[in-house]
Amino acid sequence: MPTIRWGIIGCGDVTEIKSGPGFQKAEGSELVAVMRRDGEKARDYARRHGVPRAYDQSGDLIDDADVDAVYIATPPSSHLELAQRVAAAGKPCLVEKPMALDHAECLQMLAAFESRELPLWVAYYRRALPRFVRVRDRLQAGAIGRVTSVHVQVTAPVLTGADATNWRIDPTISGAGLFFDLGSHCFDLLDFLFGPIVSVTGYSTNTAGAYRAEDVTASAFRFESGVVGTGIWNFNAVEKTDTMTFMGSEGELTTPVFSDTDVRIKSGTVTTVDEVRNPAHVHQPLIQTIVDELRGQGKCPSTGESAARTSWALDQCVASYYGR
Repeated sequence: MPTIRWGIIGCGDVTEIKSGPGFQKAEGSELVAVMRRDGEKARDYARRHGVPRAYDQSGDLIDDADVDAVYIATPPSSHLELAQRVAAAGKPCLVEKPMALDHAECLQMLAAFESRELPLWVAYYRRALPRFVRVRDRLQAGAIGRVTSVHVQVTAPVLTGADATNWRIDPTISGAGLFFDLGSHCFDLLDFLFGPIVSVTGYSTNTAGAYRAEDVTASAFRFESGVVGTGIWNFNAVEKTDTMTFMGSEGELTTPVFSDTDVRIKSGTVTTVDEVRNPAHVHQPLIQTIVDELRGQGKCPSTGESAARTSWALDQCVASYYGR
């Protein structure tokens, strides 16, 4: 079977450990080209990671005949344009999360790839991480009985000083604030575990005034299955917290979303601890599913369609804050 040759647009921090090496280490995969607007930084990345070619123009990488598939690892504000160009070139594409600035842009991206009958995936890599595959299996096996509700809590101290200029809290680049960056993983993970959310409401506010974007978001939502959920993403809190708690008719399951810590299942007086650690390159399991799909050996669980559903849910939560 052919080896899938990848090119990366935007070889920044996320590609150093989390994703980049995964394209080289996945079976049947090879990283052959990288691009960054700063050509010297692109060449430095290529030298350090053993990548044959480096570009400072995205079009040069997209048009490279030796690149079979493209990974867009830039901020969300550029995803739509770059993805449309990849689709026009007739190549499959993996896009970083969130998929785009808003759900409307996601629909445009989907249309571009559907019209060319090309696959589009989004880098919600938790769908393939062993921890969350284990959580899904535990819930489906009835470890806590019938799941009836879920609560998400993600908190952190407010960003100040130089940190308050991060692009992730510039709505023109990221779509909103840290809620889009971190909350998107939470909503997508819930979609993976329970299927589509059919109803969602949310409220966002800015409590610290440290930057323009919202810093606290609360949400309530309901799945097709009837499971209901709530969430709080508070980025003006006294401390960091990171939990997703599932309540069931016979017990409770708690997992982190972001930290590499244990899954705990409580049923009656018995608590079971699942010690599942992340791989060295957290994107690699998802990359492997994409490579396998391209080689006709499986399906990737994180599609443009599922990622668009996540963006729709995010939009509902911040709609009143941004007047959308």
